[in-house]
Amino acid sequence: MKIRKVLYSKEEIDKRVRELADIISRDYQGGELIVIGVLKGAFVFVADLIRCLSIPCVVDFVRVASYGSATVSSEKIEFKKDVEMDIKGKDVLIVEDIVDTGLTISFLAEKFKERSPNSLKVCAFLDKKHRRKIAFDADYVGFTVGEEFVVGYGIDFNEMDRFLPDVCVIEE
Repeated sequence: MKIRKVLYSKEEIDKRVRELADIISRDYQGGELIVIGVLKGAFVFVADLIRCLSIPCVVDFVRVASYGSATVSSEKIEFKKDVEMDIKGKDVLIVEDIVDTGLTISFLAEKFKERSPNSLKVCAFLDKKHRRKIAFDADYVGFTVGEEFVVGYGIDFNEMDRFLPDVCVIEE
C-alpha cells in the first residue's frame, strides 16, 4: 500500500488526545475508571490517553477481529481475548481505534453491559459515521473521518503501518 496523504499529523493527534483526556477526567472526577482498550488498533491511543488523564484508572484489553486482510469489515466478529478483571459496579470506558459499521463496538458494549458495570461509555479515536450498519454513537470522539482507508497511530492494514506517528490515507 502506498501512503496518499497525511490526514492528521502527530501534533494534531497529541492536541486532540489531551483535549479528550481533560473531558474524560472531568466526567469521572472522584471515581476510579477502568479503561478497556480494543486490541490491536487502539493500543497507541490507549497509552497516550491514559498518560494524559488526571484521574486514577486501571487498564485492561479485549481483542476482537472483524477485518482479516480486507479493507472492509467482514461483519463476522470473533472474540480473541476477554478482559481479565471484574467490571461489575465499575465505571468502564471502552477505547476503540475506529468505529465504522458499529457492529464490533455494539457487540462489545452489549457483552459488557451484561456484566452490570456502574457505567459504560465509549471513546473512539476515529469515527466513520457514514459507514454505520447499526446505529451507534460514541460518547467521546477524536476525529470524524470520511470514506478513506487510514493507517498509522496504531491502525494497520494487514498488520503493517501501525508505527506511523500520523494518521495517513492509503491508496486502495
